[in-house]
Amino acid sequence: MTFPRRLETELLDVLPADDPAAVRSRRDLRRLNEVMLHPAIMARRMLRHSVDAPRRIIELGAGDGSLMLRLSRRLARHWSGVATILVDRQDIVTHETRQAISNLGWRENRVTQDVFEYLASAEPADIIIANLFLHHFRPPQISEIFTQCAKLAPVLIALEPRRATFPLLGSRLIWLLGCNHVSRHDAVASVRAGFRDSELSALWPNRQVGWNFDEGSVGLWTHCFVARKC
Repeated sequence: MTFPRRLETELLDVLPADDPAAVRSRRDLRRLNEVMLHPAIMARRMLRHSVDAPRRIIELGAGDGSLMLRLSRRLARHWSGVATILVDRQDIVTHETRQAISNLGWRENRVTQDVFEYLASAEPADIIIANLFLHHFRPPQISEIFTQCAKLAPVLIALEPRRATFPLLGSRLIWLLGCNHVSRHDAVASVRAGFRDSELSALWPNRQVGWNFDEGSVGLWTHCFVARKC
């Protein structure tokens, strides 16, 4: 069964970063990323779609940096000396996470800024990634993000919630993993705001000119979108 896309405010987006419920929810989110296999899926897509070893990777909506840390652990043996730019409105990347990325030979740079402001003046990169980020925005905003990303990097990879009945059911059962009330609310909201079919490809600027797209479901929970310059 399909249902229309619906956006609603997620609690983690409005809670102060140091609120105990927010801290707990970020921990839940790290666990859910592992359950959804997002570090493994993202790493495989990055290896598949990057023509050369990247020197600079931008992550939009990087949160606490935990995904980039997991990616660096998987990819450091393939790619050395990568500069990572972690973009988020909140400065919540811990010293331990930064140090762990550095210990793997990658360089971590944090940018605490609104994504639209950042992209308007960002320096080019080899890959831009986004994990559970684009579903927070309406189509015109996503198109604006895509327009800027197309100017900055030859590859964009995004992992998002898959908007379908089974993922929606799964989102209502995450209490079984011990997730708190913030995570339980946000998981359902995320699936309702997720994507299916070729919805993201349709939002790419000048999509028929110079770009290839790979979009569809991966596993049970995830919608994957890749745009790669020809």
